[in-house]
Amino acid sequence: MADSREPPPYEDCIPDGESEDIFKSAVETQNKEMERNGIDDLMSGGGEEVSLEDDSFVPQQTPSKLEFCTPEEEFTKPSPVSSPAEMKISEPPQPQTKKSAEEQEENDQFLEIGISDPQKIGDGMGAYVVYKVSTKTNLPYYKKKNFSVSRRFSDFLGLHDKLVEKHLHLGRIVPPAPEKDVIGMTKIKMSKDDTVSSAEFVEKRRIALERYLNRTAEHPVLRMDPDFREFLEMDVDLPKAKSTSALSGAGVLRLFNRVGDSVNKMTFKMDESDPVLITNPQYAIQWFEEKQHQIENLDQQLRKLHASVESLVLHRKELAANTGAFAKSAAMLGNIEEHTALSRALSQLSEVEERIESLHSQQAGQDFFLLAELLKDYISLIGAVKDVFHQRVKVYQTWQHAQQILTKKREQKAKLELAGKSDKVPQAKEEVIEWEAKAERGQEEFENISKMIRKEVERFEKSRVHDFKVSIVKYMESLLETQQQLIKHWENFVPEAKAIA
Repeated sequence: MADSREPPPYEDCIPDGESEDIFKSAVETQNKEMERNGIDDLMSGGGEEVSLEDDSFVPQQTPSKLEFCTPEEEFTKPSPVSSPAEMKISEPPQPQTKKSAEEQEENDQFLEIGISDPQKIGDGMGAYVVYKVSTKTNLPYYKKKNFSVSRRFSDFLGLHDKLVEKHLHLGRIVPPAPEKDVIGMTKIKMSKDDTVSSAEFVEKRRIALERYLNRTAEHPVLRMDPDFREFLEMDVDLPKAKSTSALSGAGVLRLFNRVGDSVNKMTFKMDESDPVLITNPQYAIQWFEEKQHQIENLDQQLRKLHASVESLVLHRKELAANTGAFAKSAAMLGNIEEHTALSRALSQLSEVEERIESLHSQQAGQDFFLLAELLKDYISLIGAVKDVFHQRVKVYQTWQHAQQILTKKREQKAKLELAGKSDKVPQAKEEVIEWEAKAERGQEEFENISKMIRKEVERFEKSRVHDFKVSIVKYMESLLETQQQLIKHWENFVPEAKAIA
């Protein structure tokens, strides 16, 4: 009887007949021991030494149909006696945990740039304004965590030109720098003191430059560019960017290049239905057609909205000016009024109108900085998006030109072979090989820039939605606060008006 209770040899432990019952009883015994030990002991590693004394449970000798594992592994997979609830709880969320950790690490990285302390250097037409650029970051490829440098406006334009030269041909969207304002800067140079208009011009330019640097710093590749890091970190004067001057030779050449690009855009239209493109689905022809149409419509709508917001800012400033004039008139009328209560009410009305004038001026500033400047920035950014689409067209032209030359070279080689001119055939073969390499390189560049543009436009769309959401929320909050203060001022004036006998 004792021998009959002994487990059968391991090689006979195949799940059929009586051996299947013995195996199930062993598993149930192990599961009961797991339950008695507790889930916490298993998760903490306390169940590692729990084993069956039966020699038949040797993992190395387990047949392929039978799977044995440690208590920890047994806990993480559904066992035959586990309930559905237990099976659901025991699923390990390792991939999700790893991904969330990587995203958290990426979100913890920051690069904050601020511009302050604009100072005028020199006098006359040789004068210029210097800005203090302060940076805070925890990115590992920057030498310090906090640092600041002094930069002039031409340095910003020179940085933008360097980034465009290095990244535009790859299909990356480079945020545009603020445009030159010759008239405004001439007033700054010729003015001997800080007038209101000069201070306003410098402040607007300071804020525009700050937005430009932070928008560039948001790009995951541009923030690592050596020229960008040098601009932020090198505590010395950068070489003057002469090409940024509108009257320089480089400026005139740049103007001619822009004219040439404009003519090229008008004369050459890339046919997205070209059989060469249709046979290559990785180019996502339909996507490019839809995006270009969407970008054009977005550009038109933003320009219309920008014009409306600028009109709103102008009318708000006029309202503030007229409110101030009304406050002065009310104060003068109150001074000559003989009726005491009425005179006091007019004086209070004058004070209320002065406060309202201040509120309208502040709101005009909110209209400008939160809406008008945001729209202006994105109109310029859409121009940068159009530039990368045009760059794709130029790469496509280069590729097709190489294909045409290759076809001609092959025809010439075939003619030479038919004519029996064996002395010229080797040179023709070399030319064919050369242009085949150029055509392949052109096709590879077109594929790469197409993929890059898709990524860049998708990132642009996400950034656009986020920026507009944040700005609109801030703008609505400013409107609500302004209206609440207006109501408060008028409520305080009501008792004075009612006191007039």
